Amino acid sequence: MMPIPCMKVQHLFMARNDFSQLDFRKWFDRMQPQTVSIATWLLYIDGAFNFLHFLDKRDIFGYWRATGGPIAILTLLFVLCYPAGGFLMANGKKLGWVLAIAASFSPFILRLIWKLDNPYPGITVQDIIFGSSYINFMFEAALCALLLHTMTRNYVKAWLR
Repeated sequence: MMPIPCMKVQHLFMARNDFSQLDFRKWFDRMQPQTVSIATWLLYIDGAFNFLHFLDKRDIFGYWRATGGPIAILTLLFVLCYPAGGFLMANGKKLGWVLAIAASFSPFILRLIWKLDNPYPGITVQDIIFGSSYINFMFEAALCALLLHTMTRNYVKAWLR
């Protein structure tokens, strides 16, 4: 059976309508569970600090910006996933949760790439996991835990579309 060409247009129109309902004044949803609410705030706060690190060439985000190349573009995309994930989750979109998961694991991924890129034997697994600061690691781990929590996953299955 061959697909009808108008069906593709219809699906495209439905997808466009789905994202046309975004409220650009809604950055936080009070009715979400506490794990999702706290994760949304952490996404905005971490996104702001990681953007500053990206501009200032500090931490792992700034390191990859300073080295340049395609990994710098990937790093910028990871930085932009923080506020995009929070905003889309606040507007009830499942894509926001997926972007938030990608953003929350991005420091660990970038540090692992850093380890694979540098042949220096002094870089340990502890450096990959904790990075340059234990306090920063606490916020990174808390964001990952909040987004993967059972309450958050049940909310995503039931309410986000």
